[in-house]
Amino acid sequence: QVHVVESGGGSVQAGGTLRLSCAASGLASSRTCMGWFRQIPGKKREGVASLYTGGGTPYYADSVKGRFTISQDNAENTVSLEMNNLKPEDTASYYCAADLFVYCGNWDLDWTYWGQGTQVTVAS
Repeated sequence: QVHVVESGGGSVQAGGTLRLSCAASGLASSRTCMGWFRQIPGKKREGVASLYTGGGTPYYADSVKGRFTISQDNAENTVSLEMNNLKPEDTASYYCAADLFVYCGNWDLDWTYWGQGTQVTVAS
């Protein structure tokens, strides 16, 4: 059984920094797509950043390029999202997802495994 667990999040002032972590266990492979998505109530979920744990260039939404960094951690199928210079419009529930895709940049696909989400609130 696959489990995806996020940690981190919280509340910060605009310009602040937060770090999210995600661990996916039970996956059939150590080479997987892992990504971060976010959603505001009443709005469509959007992709934020993703990477292939087998290596390669990460993918970022235009709105977070230069501010957010997704990275693979030492443990298998774990990733972090460093969020710098946070803005009020970054306020959302953030979800970690994993799947066995080969290409990790298509956020419109139905990613299979999801965490419960963690709230990020940025005050102006």
